[in-house]
Amino acid sequence: MGKIHVVLKKEDIDQAKISEEKIAVVLDILLATSTITSALEFGAERVIPVLDQHEALQEAKTLPEGSYLLSGEYEGRTIEGFLDPNPLQLKKAVKGKTLILSTTNGTVAIKRTREAKRVYVASLLNGHAIAKKLNDSHREETIVIVCSGSSGEFALEDFYGAGYLIHQMLTTHDWELTDSSRAAVSFYEGSSKSGEDVLLSSRVGEMIKRYGFEEEVSFVASEGIFSIVPYVKAQKMVVREEVHHDTNQV
Repeated sequence: MGKIHVVLKKEDIDQAKISEEKIAVVLDILLATSTITSALEFGAERVIPVLDQHEALQEAKTLPEGSYLLSGEYEGRTIEGFLDPNPLQLKKAVKGKTLILSTTNGTVAIKRTREAKRVYVASLLNGHAIAKKLNDSHREETIVIVCSGSSGEFALEDFYGAGYLIHQMLTTHDWELTDSSRAAVSFYEGSSKSGEDVLLSSRVGEMIKRYGFEEEVSFVASEGIFSIVPYVKAQKMVVREEVHHDTNQV
């Protein structure tokens, strides 16, 4: 039987342990992993997650002019000269492009987990497909679900997303759960609020709402609407793997 563990923020990642044949699943519901999932769904060729704007500009120098988009934020504010890293803002721009993405939390978490046996990028949007992939391909392995958190702090929306993912995984398979994963799935299943309300009531959700992007929060709260499984290839880029499934089963 496989095992599921939840890391509550990226700063808690044990890089030595995660490199020991672990399967990592990174969550940054608001907004990095939702943006990556959406960009690939909307036709981006690949997404290159970077640590900061300086690394983003270095990556851009290696690509042909016109083949990429720079998108990013730091501490919630869009980086000057970059596109706003919100899924719906990028929808019409990413098709056929490489998206170079820099965020405060999610892209950093992806970089920190890159030495895992496999790294998947998850959100509420594609949680059902990720759960199916984990049940089909990794059911005897250790799954480490990484909540990116927010600048070193626990993020409610990521914990909710972890609970949703575990809930989906448990619908057809048994898993050994650590206390953190038990807490996450209990929070998800016991919540009296909708996913959108949970996201909007979080600290980051309130900040995004103040910036006028409530529509984005509503969108990324949609559970299981995309069937793609983004994963990290060559420890550098995120690409998509298509998973077709019955929406009523995992």
